[in-house]
Amino acid sequence: QVQLVESGGGLVQAGGSLRLSCAASASIWRINAMGWYRQTPGKQRELVASVISGGTTNYAETVKGRFTISRDNAKNTVYLQMNSLKPEDTAVYYCNVEATGYKGGLYGMYEYWGQGTQVTVGS
Repeated sequence: QVQLVESGGGLVQAGGSLRLSCAASASIWRINAMGWYRQTPGKQRELVASVISGGTTNYAETVKGRFTISRDNAKNTVYLQMNSLKPEDTAVYYCNVEATGYKGGLYGMYEYWGQGTQVTVGS
């Protein structure tokens, strides 16, 4: 199993910055991709940014140039630096990890989610 612990959410004024962190405990798993999604009430969860093991990143158009995702492979930790925050960035942010390993005796690629952290941007 992979356990994810998120931190760094909170309340900030528009134009401010926040940094989210997500640490994965996965000593015997191989982590492939790590990323951040967000969700607001009544809407589907959407990808914010992701980074694969080789370092290639992907961003939602709405956050390009403002958010930066990074990954510390030695610590199995992914970060999301959010700058120039806007009220429309307000959401619950979820860490997502795709990892390969054994689960229930079956070897394969599995997806895990963090508990979510609230980000609120005031106008």
